[in-house]
Amino acid sequence: MADTRHLPELTEVRAAHRLDLDVLANYFTSQLPQFGGALTARQFKDGQSNPTFLLDAEARQVVLRKKPPGDLLPGAHRIEREFRIISALAEHDVPVPGALHLCEDESIIGTPFYVMEYVAGGVCLDPALPGMTAAERGAIYASMAEVLAQLHGIDWQAAGLGDYGKHENYVARQIALWSRQYEASKTGEIAEMDRLMDWLPRNIPGGDETSLVHGDYRLGNVILAPEEQIAPGAPSAPRIAAVLDWELSTLGHPLTDLAYNCLPYHLATGDESLPGLRGADISALGIPDEAAHVAAYCRAAGREDGIQDWPFYITFAMFRLASISQGIYARALQGNASSASAMDFGERAMRLAKLAWDNQEAR
Repeated sequence: MADTRHLPELTEVRAAHRLDLDVLANYFTSQLPQFGGALTARQFKDGQSNPTFLLDAEARQVVLRKKPPGDLLPGAHRIEREFRIISALAEHDVPVPGALHLCEDESIIGTPFYVMEYVAGGVCLDPALPGMTAAERGAIYASMAEVLAQLHGIDWQAAGLGDYGKHENYVARQIALWSRQYEASKTGEIAEMDRLMDWLPRNIPGGDETSLVHGDYRLGNVILAPEEQIAPGAPSAPRIAAVLDWELSTLGHPLTDLAYNCLPYHLATGDESLPGLRGADISALGIPDEAAHVAAYCRAAGREDGIQDWPFYITFAMFRLASISQGIYARALQGNASSASAMDFGERAMRLAKLAWDNQEAR
């Protein structure tokens, strides 16, 4: 089960992200006394945006997430929003880590940060879920679809999140945003990005919807519950214990979340930098194909009429990820990226842009 496989990899804290643990321990004593005492820290290896650490405080563990150092793109690394949304979603039974404390005082460790509960379990970046049985894989994909539909079904106004984002024209605004972010982090010419920035705003599907959206909903951002956490009498299949990384969450179009979650179906298997399912025998693996995964989401979300213009949303998701990748690469060149693998993202941005344009041309 997930308690023995795909455990998150921890490393020594990277030089660019070192914490003053004595200062932090003193701060915890006053603000989080349950975690008082001497602290030790390790850094989670995965994650490209906001550095994340596992802190040990006298046999208790807690997770700290902070903004990266250095000059940041406008509107990026909004950990304050992450803290707000996980605090709100916990009241609606969406699986999220418990939010414990937000510190916006940069004098403590150099940037704002927040603290959340540590949720035990496995994290797997590979959508093929190696090392699991076919039944386990199928259960995990079913859980992903159900949790996403649950998020999209929340009455965000009743939840006090009416000011969490604008309510209309999300896709158009996102295209404009990620075009600006790409231009701000540009390190060379990518012709396909220029073509996409022209084509996408002219081909937005009609109709508009608004829901809470995660913005980065993928297998690598969920924790798979250990077997001992499954309630007595419940099915023994794996489930999602917590959804992580809410930095890009907002009010938006639910189909952008679903399309992003489906990108692995359009990416080749065996590619470590962009792991996907294209070319894999997903039937033998127990993984639903894209149509079945989308149908499972539609059933859970009550979308009886299915989805129109699906290829557009896939193209948009690829473009958006290309822009994000370019931003990670630009931070790597500046020396303040959150992951040691960030230098690989320049090539990844180019490949995603080409894939997005090829997908558009095949429509």
